[in-house]
Amino acid sequence: MVRNEPGTRPVVGFVGLGIMGAPMARNLLLAGFPLVVWNRTAARADALAAEGAQRAVSPREVAERAQIAITMLSDSPDVEEIYRAPQGLLAGVTSHDAPVLVDMSTIAPRVARELAAEAAALGAAMLDAPVSGGDVGAREGTLSIMVGGDAAALERARPVLEALGTRVTHVGASGAGQVVKACNQIVVALTLEALGEALVLGSKAGVDPHAIVEALGGGLAASRVLEVRGPKLLARDFEPGFKLDLHAKDLAIVLATARELGVALPGTAVVEQLFHAERSRGRGEADNSTIVRALEALAQHTIGADAGAADAADTPSSDMRPTSDAEPPRVLREREQ
Repeated sequence: MVRNEPGTRPVVGFVGLGIMGAPMARNLLLAGFPLVVWNRTAARADALAAEGAQRAVSPREVAERAQIAITMLSDSPDVEEIYRAPQGLLAGVTSHDAPVLVDMSTIAPRVARELAAEAAALGAAMLDAPVSGGDVGAREGTLSIMVGGDAAALERARPVLEALGTRVTHVGASGAGQVVKACNQIVVALTLEALGEALVLGSKAGVDPHAIVEALGGGLAASRVLEVRGPKLLARDFEPGFKLDLHAKDLAIVLATARELGVALPGTAVVEQLFHAERSRGRGEADNSTIVRALEALAQHTIGADAGAADAADTPSSDMRPTSDAEPPRVLREREQ
């Protein structure tokens, strides 16, 4: 491991340079942290290397060189592979000067607990620290970070996390961060669906959608979702800030966890089906706000169109292929690749 002189910033490792990971890693460089990076698609590290990051040849080397090692990947199997592979992060952990491992992906709480236990057996602390705030929060360094794991390990990692987000909350033991992220994804999904319902109803009733968004933003219906996604919906901009496929993956984790605990989540189940409808139309790579198009199809009305007009312009073209339903949505490597 690289050793720092007292008072200097620790070496940070970063694995996973996708839509979220790349801007997060860049913010660490801007904050003055020495940075070691690895990505499965090596070319994604080029820009960061040009800005001063050092490349590692494997996740194992990242763990060997870093004092705080962060992962930002797509799904539980990806995280398990990166940590457990022969050249994975855990292989680079030694009991002497072991790094703090920080997984900022959104994965199943069970997997987070298992990996933390494996890291502890090697003498390392591991935190599950998923984030909320999307690509905008990643770029602006304003993420909300919910952390599960050892409190002392969090204090070691806190200066690094504070370069990535404006709110760092210790929510409990290992796995608790992932549970809170699941709760977050419920609220975001249902809020997006509610916003879509409101805009479709108001627009088909003949009200200007821009006026609806402006009015909602001044009252109790105001939210960060409305603030960030409202303008995108009005512009019909479905370029991904957070891909539908990824949010669908998160809701699959939510519902699986709910089944394990015997908790009914009827609203979440309905929104998952609307996500499924959009994925079947080939829109899994679109922003999660594309859920509004499922509601438009049900209402036979496009937001902003004349009352009664059907959504003809947004009918998927013949070259749009559905995401497979044969397995959970793991189209999902853009956070990492």
